[in-house]
Parts: sequence; structure tokens; C-alpha cells
Amino acid sequence: MKAATHPVNNPVLFVDGEHEWQGISTMKSAETRAIDGIEHFVVRLEISAFTHPFYTGQKKIVDTAGRVEKFMRRYGDQSKK
Repeated sequence: MKAATHPVNNPVLFVDGEHEWQGISTMKSAETRAIDGIEHFVVRLEISAFTHPFYTGQKKIVDTAGRVEKFMRRYGDQSKK
């Protein structure tokens, strides 16, 4: 790979609550942690596949029935006007 073309990848430790996993990213942070003698940048995440409601099965069911009917009642058929 050309050095001037591609960004530098760094070892990163992603942290989401109690879940941690290692990866490679262009992201950096002020916090670092040594894992097996290699300094990893620690990137804290608010949400990941470990905590996202879609992946955990805690997704709220949203009532979508009647949305088209509600739209049609509110705006009707504008082409007739």
C-alpha cells in the first residue's frame, strides 16, 4: 500500500459497557491500554451490537398500522383540489 494514500491503522480496544473487543481502526483516543505488550487506543462506544435493541431482542414494537390512513385523513387527495 502507498503510505501517502492510505490512512494509518492503529490497534484499538472498543469498549461498550462491560463488553470489550479488539480491532484495527484509524480512530485514536487519549486513553490507551496495553494488551499483550501492544498499546491499544481505547474507544468507548454508546451503542454496539451487544447493546442495540435490534440485536438484543428488546426492540419495542411500534404501532405502524393506520399510518397511511391517518395521512390520507389529514391531507386527503391533493390532486382533486
